[in-house]
Amino acid sequence: MSKNRKTKRICFMGLLFAVAVVLSYIEGMVTIPGLPPGIKLGLSNIVTMYCVFFLGVPSAYTLAILKALSVLLMRGPTGALLSLLGGLVSVTVMLLLLRLEKNGLSYLVISILGAIGHNMGQLFGAAMLTGTALTLYYFPILILSGIGMGFVTGLVLKTVLPALEKLDRRLG
Repeated sequence: MSKNRKTKRICFMGLLFAVAVVLSYIEGMVTIPGLPPGIKLGLSNIVTMYCVFFLGVPSAYTLAILKALSVLLMRGPTGALLSLLGGLVSVTVMLLLLRLEKNGLSYLVISILGAIGHNMGQLFGAAMLTGTALTLYYFPILILSGIGMGFVTGLVLKTVLPALEKLDRRLG
């Protein structure tokens, strides 16, 4: 990869990271009535999914780690740990499913399973922090929310994909 291409890729990743941070911040300010505690839309995960699907393994894991570091600065160590574990599990699940894509899984299904993976990573982190398995009783709610929110974020990614691809082509 040429030096110019590397520079453009770093700039593109910086833009994606900035979008993810802004979406996460906006999401933190919005309360959706009726959602159980701790359930969010996961809008910043749209950016992570883009990295998983189109930019590859290093970019996807880098973004998940950078998002967790930004959470550390904005919400503290507990939020950062939950973000890191959720992000790493989600990215891993989606990457594994992409490798099995021969089975015909759509991006929407991969998004849903990635969201469930994110929730499971966070639930595991909460169990570690509290030192009790009682947090695992939240598992059914997190599966349902993962299905719903994964569906929403998958649809949003599908909608914004042409703009992201256009930007990537310009920088690539």
